[in-house]
Amino acid sequence: MHFISTRGCSEKIKGSKAIVNGLCSDGGLYVPTEFPNLEDRLNKFIGLTYKELCLEILKLFLDDFTEEELKSCINKAYNDKFDTKLIAPTKKINNHYFLELYHGPTCAFKDMALTLMPHLLEKSLKKNKIKEEIVILTATSGDTGKAALEGFKNLDQIKIIVFFPEDGVSNIQKLQMRTQEGNNTYVVSINGNFDDAQSGVKNIFNDEEFNKLLLKNNYILSSANSINIGRLLPQVVYYFYSYLNLVKDKHIKLGDKINFVVPTGNFGNILAAYYSKLMGLPVNKLICASNENNVLYDFFDTGKYDRNRVLHLTTSPSMDILISSNLERLLFEVTKRNYNKVNSLINDLNNKGFYEIDNNMRFNLNTFHGEFATQYEIKENINKVFKENNYLIDTHTCVAYTAYEKYRKNNFEDIATVIVSTASPYKFSKDVLSSLDKNIENLDEFHVLENLSLETNTNIPLPIKNLKTAKILHNRNCEKYELKKEIENILKV
Repeated sequence: MHFISTRGCSEKIKGSKAIVNGLCSDGGLYVPTEFPNLEDRLNKFIGLTYKELCLEILKLFLDDFTEEELKSCINKAYNDKFDTKLIAPTKKINNHYFLELYHGPTCAFKDMALTLMPHLLEKSLKKNKIKEEIVILTATSGDTGKAALEGFKNLDQIKIIVFFPEDGVSNIQKLQMRTQEGNNTYVVSINGNFDDAQSGVKNIFNDEEFNKLLLKNNYILSSANSINIGRLLPQVVYYFYSYLNLVKDKHIKLGDKINFVVPTGNFGNILAAYYSKLMGLPVNKLICASNENNVLYDFFDTGKYDRNRVLHLTTSPSMDILISSNLERLLFEVTKRNYNKVNSLINDLNNKGFYEIDNNMRFNLNTFHGEFATQYEIKENINKVFKENNYLIDTHTCVAYTAYEKYRKNNFEDIATVIVSTASPYKFSKDVLSSLDKNIENLDEFHVLENLSLETNTNIPLPIKNLKTAKILHNRNCEKYELKKEIENILKV
């Protein structure tokens, strides 16, 4: 197995090198040369633990790692940092299935990959005999930042710098990042939105002169965002795991098709579901759920991706994104891997702020269905789900729930559907408590957490509860055009 660029440069490299590089030299994203088909092997995977299944899938892509090396990384990742041995349980609530991906150390789905990726990177550095220090550069809309900081803290030969929008994350997300310990962790808020942070980081990756300056000072840039293939591949595992558990528990039969509903911003999570389908997982529809920043809904509805619009700050801030980086990988597949077409579309996006796909590409997108949820609908449905089922969901999961309810009204099919639950309700406690018609005026963040716990008879996750006594360790702030200057100051170059 090798990895190539979505934009057609001649690079063809092994998995460990792709993980180190993060981004291709032509600015494209790494994709596998092929997708192994597991359809005939699914029956052998029923009953495997999460760690065992992770090994079976990753060894197909990262075949320059030995099985022992992969096992070591997987065992370090999925241990007692998770508050359930299942790692990613699927719960049946009424007639819905919720895949809970928030049982890790930062209470969000990013933990599923970012507890593993740092160990894969550490091994990759040794494999490729890299002596320079790696600087992980990451833009976050809230969850990636904390999960990456936690995963990479105190690792040798690695520094991590996270940029987040000052007013574009929840107070809990901000606290999680600003209290992050670790002798190699750096956190910077920017006066701008997530797209500003993401574009700034991408521009730095593509700045040849700046990268030469860093190399001269013994630094190499890499990424922990889902543009890094080492972040994306581990996310494939939980789609297979959820499906196999539904089979094991006799909710479906092996071979039955199911739907997944994924709350989507940067497109990495739902892309991993699409990769699962390409690998033989019986998927009927992938329902792409957007909030009021519904650029992806419009794309699936019209074939036009247009970021020329106002970015709304919503109660689901991890999805407040107008430039979905991982969509480029999907374009690569639906153009039948035609990198000239991909380059043309990305150039249109960069120069005009939009692109339009042709009818053949639209036909190749027929696995996907787009829906979106308004702020009002999210508030109403958090309340409804709790009152009817005594089950608490966060704002992002509610975007997915709402999208599925809309899909069901127009599609009368008897197909099991998994709603991907991406964060603990306690990460967005003010909006969740407010949705339950409780007054949050004059309550600080920690009183809100306590009230939510009392009202719902649920426990505050320890990583969030412990924030109350955690010290603020990071106070850096910069303008959206000053990211490079901040990196120079941090690295002293």
